[in-house]
Amino acid sequence: MKIGFKLFKMIIGIIASLIGFVVLITIIFITTSPQFGAVPGSEKLIDFEASKNFEDGKFRNEKETDVSGKMEWGRTLREWFTTGDKAPSWSLPVKKITSENITVSTDSITKITWFGHSAILLEMQGKKIFIDPMLGAVPAPHPMLGSKRFNDTLPLTLEELPFLDAVLISHDHYDHLDYESIIAMKDKVGHFYTPLGVGGHLESWGVSSENITEMDWWEHAKVGDIQLTSAPARHFSGRGFTDRFKTQWCSWIIKGVKDNIYFSGDSGYDDHFKRIGEKYGPFDLAIMECGQYDEQWPLIHMMPEETVQATKDVKGSLLLPIHWGSFKLSLHSWEDPIERVSSEANQLKVPLTTPIIGESIILGETPPQSLWWKK
Repeated sequence: MKIGFKLFKMIIGIIASLIGFVVLITIIFITTSPQFGAVPGSEKLIDFEASKNFEDGKFRNEKETDVSGKMEWGRTLREWFTTGDKAPSWSLPVKKITSENITVSTDSITKITWFGHSAILLEMQGKKIFIDPMLGAVPAPHPMLGSKRFNDTLPLTLEELPFLDAVLISHDHYDHLDYESIIAMKDKVGHFYTPLGVGGHLESWGVSSENITEMDWWEHAKVGDIQLTSAPARHFSGRGFTDRFKTQWCSWIIKGVKDNIYFSGDSGYDDHFKRIGEKYGPFDLAIMECGQYDEQWPLIHMMPEETVQATKDVKGSLLLPIHWGSFKLSLHSWEDPIERVSSEANQLKVPLTTPIIGESIILGETPPQSLWWKK
């Protein structure tokens, strides 16, 4: 009996030691790894108090939003590993481009190139603007903590990127703000524009504060003759265990002399789309999130049918669905977003463009509309 009790105590001790070791390693990893960025300091928090979107030390949505939804962790974990075709069995097609393809951009055309997920290269009025340039392999602080990209190559490498006049960031989640991408491109970016607080991450990665503009919702900035407006989104932020809501999230309005573009960022469906359309629409192109949704978190990501309705709300003339086709981040099959959004766009007669990764859209010309995902 005594031997059995001693063995039991030994086993419990070993388990406790292992748990303690894992916790210690996790704490060391979070506190020493630069990928986690930097939480805004006390001086920044004082500045944030002036924002009506900041309360009790945290940023908030316009409406109360339970970002955890109705999460059933057991079912979610089981389905994550066992059901559906959440990733393709083949490397998705990519159209290769060169830096010369970008540097020859002119004032007369507006060109949009999808780099996968939510990464967009915009060429407008001779300016080159990259939005959410997550060009890393895995949307996570460590390669072992996330799923790898669905395509084994990019349209061009980070090293091949030419000088960029501006980079816009919608929020600080790993699939939108990537440490390795920023490190590789930071010295060839004229200026970074972010929601409030996100600039702290960039500064911790070596970007000069003089090259960062943080913007609250409805604030404006200029890149040449292009007006940038940070607009609401219904989402959240955070890169670690303790920094949720510490930085802001946004959508972007990009208004040129001739063309007007809306970028939704990550957002659940809400009436802010209609208000944006009434105030700043119509838009020649609506770049809208369409993917990584689930009935368990309906307030922070749109279902594909809502993506189409949101496009109508903002008065978008053409819909480019993004936030799909690159990473496994939800429980739906990888083709579900594009299949459902295509069907709904057809039903509601909303023009849709479906470029392969690296294929450009030139506003005013016939947009790409192939069914490339049907291998």
